[in-house]
Amino acid sequence: MTRLIVSDKKGRIFTHPHLEGAGMEAGHFFKLERSDLVKLPETSRLFMLPDRCAVGYEPITKSMISINDHFAVSAFLPPGYTTTYNSAYKEICHPKMLPLFSYAAVVSIKGALYATALRVDKDLRHDSRLINIEIVKRNIKIFKKLFKNNRLLPHLEECALIHGCPNAQNFFLHRCEAPLPTSPACNASCAGCISYQDGKTICATQPRIRFVPAPEEISDIALFHIDNVKDAIVSFGQGCEGEPLLSGKVIEKAIRLIRSKTSKGTININTNASLPDTLSGLFNAGLDSMRVSLNSAQEKYYDRYYKPKGYDFEDVLHSIVTGKKKGIYISLNYLTMPGFADWKEEQVALKRLVRDYKIDMIQWRNLNFDPMEYFRLLKIRPEVYEIIGIKRTMMGLAKEFPRLKMGYFNPREAVSRHRSHREI
Repeated sequence: MTRLIVSDKKGRIFTHPHLEGAGMEAGHFFKLERSDLVKLPETSRLFMLPDRCAVGYEPITKSMISINDHFAVSAFLPPGYTTTYNSAYKEICHPKMLPLFSYAAVVSIKGALYATALRVDKDLRHDSRLINIEIVKRNIKIFKKLFKNNRLLPHLEECALIHGCPNAQNFFLHRCEAPLPTSPACNASCAGCISYQDGKTICATQPRIRFVPAPEEISDIALFHIDNVKDAIVSFGQGCEGEPLLSGKVIEKAIRLIRSKTSKGTININTNASLPDTLSGLFNAGLDSMRVSLNSAQEKYYDRYYKPKGYDFEDVLHSIVTGKKKGIYISLNYLTMPGFADWKEEQVALKRLVRDYKIDMIQWRNLNFDPMEYFRLLKIRPEVYEIIGIKRTMMGLAKEFPRLKMGYFNPREAVSRHRSHREI
């Protein structure tokens, strides 16, 4: 039997004596079962949600009860886990918008904490337990001597040490995926942008790069990483920048420089895929994979969240078509919100997108955004009978598309094999 976790107004967290755990999707409350839960991962964080009354399940009356004098508690899960239910709460009056995190429900079972999530990727590349900051600091000193005049190096140092970016940290550890940020500008105004907010309601979690690096600066960093890491990935389009395609000409020159020196490694771009002509040039230069970010496979809900400037959803689809014609490995960075991603209407659209555009992978990334504010932004509230559950959603996609890879991180071996097949 689960027990609801709540907080008092001083932030002290404890187990409620008789209410069971509840989860929330699109403002609807659900009794949580053991099958909905995973043991709380070690590197998770617990949050008190101010001005949001906790909601739990009363087993005697078999009803949902809000606790007016205690706040809800949620879990922010580490990379590799996708939230399946949000923490259950009722807003008091008009609370301030929650910061840019995801908010999984958290409960207690026999004294141990559990969260509503699925582990979708077992890769440990962002596991903070495996990132030794002292080694990062030591290697930064070494790298500075190797890249004395490269402006990207101090930027990546700031990302690694101040903003805690795992990709930047991994670059200094000779591991996995290295970031190649390039663009201070963006052609979308995403409601949950982590690198730019106007400061009126919520804060960005990290600042954008303040310059456009030269192609040589980019290629030197990329080649160094590729030469020192097995199955290396280097990626344009990071949390510390806007839209990389706005620096498309610079990126194209950088890719050509990289590919003139080595055929190893995977060159990836994380993008809104807004500029198909620019992407075509990158594909021709040697780009291997593209991760397309979207919150919805439906144009009207995409527009309400992304607020695109100078492009539309058809451009995104055109970019995917262009990439597939070039043999590019294409993932969806599917920003997942419980109650929307598993809404029947959205699932019909997502399946159509996967089928018609031959998507290779879905990365089930949590949408870091205030759950209730998200549905107000999209101007919808799905009915409870229209919500099928995140787990059931993933199982349905896996059954219908057995070749569709599902995970959280940009793949390495799969992309390398895909590129080898394309080159043949």
